[in-house]
Amino acid sequence: MWPQPHAERDPSHAALICSPSGEVVTYQELDQRSNQLANLFYDRGIRFGDHVAIYMTNNAHYLSVAWAAQRSGIYFTPINFHFNAEEVAYILDDCDAQALIVSSDLEKTIADIELPEKVSIRLMVTNKAKSPKESSSQFEDFDSAVSAYPTTPLAEELEGHAMMYSSGTTGRPKGIRYQLERKPVGNPTGGLAGFQTTYNINEETIYLSPAPLYHSAPLQFSIAVTRCGGTVVMSEHFDAEECLASIGRCKITHAQFVPTMFVRMLKLPASVRDRYDVSSLQMVIHAAAPCPVEIKRRMIEWWGPIITEYYAATEGMGSTMITSEEWLAHPGSVGRPFFSNLHLLDEDNNEVPQGEAGVVYFEPGERTMDFAYHKDPEKTAEGRNQQGWSTVGDIGYLDADGYLYLTDRRDFMIVSGGVNIYPQEAENLLITHDFVMDAAVFGIPDTEMGERVHAVVQPIDMALAGPDLEQTLIEFCRENLAHYKCPVAIDFDAELPRQPTGKLYKRLLRDRYWGNSESRIV
Repeated sequence: MWPQPHAERDPSHAALICSPSGEVVTYQELDQRSNQLANLFYDRGIRFGDHVAIYMTNNAHYLSVAWAAQRSGIYFTPINFHFNAEEVAYILDDCDAQALIVSSDLEKTIADIELPEKVSIRLMVTNKAKSPKESSSQFEDFDSAVSAYPTTPLAEELEGHAMMYSSGTTGRPKGIRYQLERKPVGNPTGGLAGFQTTYNINEETIYLSPAPLYHSAPLQFSIAVTRCGGTVVMSEHFDAEECLASIGRCKITHAQFVPTMFVRMLKLPASVRDRYDVSSLQMVIHAAAPCPVEIKRRMIEWWGPIITEYYAATEGMGSTMITSEEWLAHPGSVGRPFFSNLHLLDEDNNEVPQGEAGVVYFEPGERTMDFAYHKDPEKTAEGRNQQGWSTVGDIGYLDADGYLYLTDRRDFMIVSGGVNIYPQEAENLLITHDFVMDAAVFGIPDTEMGERVHAVVQPIDMALAGPDLEQTLIEFCRENLAHYKCPVAIDFDAELPRQPTGKLYKRLLRDRYWGNSESRIV
């Protein structure tokens, strides 16, 4: 499906609601706006397999722009709006975009970039608080440009696809590119085809997307909901209390979160949490980062057994899934393989015994998609073994029932005195302390041991930061973990460099201790 049939069936039905502003985009508007932009793309020479980039904050135009590309048979790359000018310029050049759509609240950053000549279509979506006359001279006003084009579909509407970039937490982001098939719009590929049945999405679905749409999961879920005729409630930015208010105000049935958002909501006073009605929720999905056991247990106690977790990568190589009921029987697990086969391998490419840690590889299944890292055949080859199985470097083990438990990323492992230490354990523990809002654990240089375990903590209140809290947290870790896994020392920061999508830029923290030029990238 795609928006047009829903626009014909119920044109006034809300496809998108912006929260908290309340701005609504109906299915008729989504269909017509995306058609107009698709016609502009075609008129200006963009054809099947070409590329556009989207550099916008969450706003009412985002899904219209994405759907214009999705129904035009072209690739589209959302760019992280937290990136600086150099990072944005790198992705624009690397993805070979021929068109760029920018929101005017990012004009200051885009003004510092010398746009590649190949970006011949440059449109700026103007904030309501800013008139078109104030827009950058580099860009045409979006509304003025698209209004000249018809609201009718292209003569040939073909399925496009997002080309997302990796988060960049382990180095330069890489484009994850799938081979486009020339097939009519309304026929999604691979795992996207199963969203409707897997998550019970239909015309009655009201889906809360609290994260930025530049991230793969929020964008693809939002596209899937509008394929099925449901309503997307898009947070313009995440705020824990406003998120709870949106659930009650909009009668949210489905929502997707990252564990950091769970933590933020749980850290609200009980009197605030209890103020909001979450009874409309039918299914809550979470992924993207490890969720500490205690945090997830408390969320299930609060919202009930409606929380489903999946483990996957943007690469689409495979996935696991676990329901609340399964998780309560297997706490800490990310589930069993879902439409794919799973293998845990040692450094010699041999399967490890049940209960032992190995690198997680996925064997292609019926819903997996063949991908390549854009312009990087070496990285593409590095992520596959001789059997053709793929990995992103996560490490985990299987229990007797075949449930997968992740221990950490291979690149995050600390080697101290010849002992392998996975810092995720200490991170998951620290985040449960009443005085801690966020935590990162990693190895720093040690002349005797090679590396020693170190932590940087974001306290609930920076006024608490100091030697007393440091000692309290170290003792807290030692009471619950083997001492060799615990941080030797803790520093404090007012905010850790974490994406709204839950990804932690641990490299930026490690560089302080290893030095920018010599730091091992993690």
